[in-house]
Amino acid sequence: MTEEKSLAAAREIMRGFARATGLTEESLPPRRYLWTDAFAVCTFLELHRQDSDRMWLDLALRLVERVHAVLGRHRSDNRRSGWISGLDEQEGALHPTAGGLRIGKGMNERAPAEPFDEHKEWDRDGQYYHYLTKWMHALARVGSVTGEDRYTRWAIELAKAAHRGFAYLPAHSSGRKRMYWKMSIDLSRPLVPSMGHHDPLDGLLTFCALQAARRGTIPAAGLDLGAEIADLRAMCAGSDWTTDDPLGLGGLLCDAFRLGQLIRDGSFPEEALLGDLLAASAAGMDALCAQSPFTLPARYRLAFREFGLSIGLKAVDRLQGLMAAHPAQFSDRRRPAAAMADLREHRQLGGAIEAFWLAPGNRESSSWQAHRDINEVMLATSLAPDGFLSL
Repeated sequence: MTEEKSLAAAREIMRGFARATGLTEESLPPRRYLWTDAFAVCTFLELHRQDSDRMWLDLALRLVERVHAVLGRHRSDNRRSGWISGLDEQEGALHPTAGGLRIGKGMNERAPAEPFDEHKEWDRDGQYYHYLTKWMHALARVGSVTGEDRYTRWAIELAKAAHRGFAYLPAHSSGRKRMYWKMSIDLSRPLVPSMGHHDPLDGLLTFCALQAARRGTIPAAGLDLGAEIADLRAMCAGSDWTTDDPLGLGGLLCDAFRLGQLIRDGSFPEEALLGDLLAASAAGMDALCAQSPFTLPARYRLAFREFGLSIGLKAVDRLQGLMAAHPAQFSDRRRPAAAMADLREHRQLGGAIEAFWLAPGNRESSSWQAHRDINEVMLATSLAPDGFLSL
């Protein structure tokens, strides 16, 4: 598909998403979901860059406002009301991310005395760390495009809240913190205590990007992330990032490109991590493709997880170009280059994933319709990825 056709498809998808989720069609109830909306903000920004059309920027800004107004506040079926941070109305509006942001799931969170049910937990509200890092990134992108410091400040306040809520020191530990996977809406208790495979890595790279964005524009005054970054570095030390999950693998490739941008800008000194991420990605791609999951019918596939991979694969060529354009910043290029050569053998897979799900018949499947909003937005992001991939 040509770039113009990809952009045309992305425009159509994002207009439909804005209508269907109540962003432009006021008569429809709002459907806000943090992960989907983070990708949507970045894609609106990319369409604004491509078209120079103020409409797309206005949609991104409106979506930020709606997410904070809905997911920064308690649910209507909760006994509590107001901002989940506990701030009053005026202060909460000034600091809408100070208590984190809800996921946006259909069911309320599990009550403290309610027994854990693994199947129900997927449908219950709360807070996910990896959703919060995606929203931090989206806010930072809005701040970069608009030049308004408040968006970066909100991202940093969210980073502070997330680290306070999710990071903890286990009993009998050697001083190395861990991280909960899912927290309650008010960040007062863990709902799923295990640690997400890539959560510390997502946090480390996101916080380093925010720290770089803050310098010279936002006074420190409680917004320095140095201590949090030190905790996350320790959590990441010695980790094996390999995964054969398509969404996790795509996220790893996006992280590699984000890391390359941080190295280019002098905001991340440990260049060896880039080789680690790319080597893990190459091994994961080989393991995934050996399973032949992309030959299955649509009803057995989860589109949004595949789009995570197609977005990540587009980051590979961009990372190669970035390293070639800035050789002085990348002193050890042999290991990353070898891994990228392996990954580029799979470059056609991203286009094949897009083509499969652009076929109308495949989008009529139950697996597409059950996750329609997230599927559509991540398809649009895959078609126009630079708003999400760029720092």
